[in-house]
Amino acid sequence: MSKTVMVIDDSASIRQVVKFTLSTAGYGVIEACDGKDALNKLIGQRINLIVCDVNMPNMDGISFLKNLKSLPSHKFTPVIMLTTESQEAKKQEGRLAGARAWVVKPFKPEQMLEAVSKLILP
Repeated sequence: MSKTVMVIDDSASIRQVVKFTLSTAGYGVIEACDGKDALNKLIGQRINLIVCDVNMPNMDGISFLKNLKSLPSHKFTPVIMLTTESQEAKKQEGRLAGARAWVVKPFKPEQMLEAVSKLILP
């Protein structure tokens, strides 16, 4: 049974690149366009890991993370932030909200896969 990764980004092209990278490595991928969309799609799903953008409309990545961690079913789901933000303050905010890794765009596919394989839930 393949593991499922949710990719949350308001850019369809970024979602496509991440989805391609993950699916060629054998992961199942569910896409969401922002934090609100992602929370709706999480219901009843078994998600092994989430890759999430920081700056998005409707609900940004940090707010999504805080919401996610308040859900008993997804409290321990690891989250990798994928973003153009490389400021330490933003990273710190992400870590405090529960992010397990921080990947800066543009990313290398192997960098993404390494982070995913290290953090993904069994």
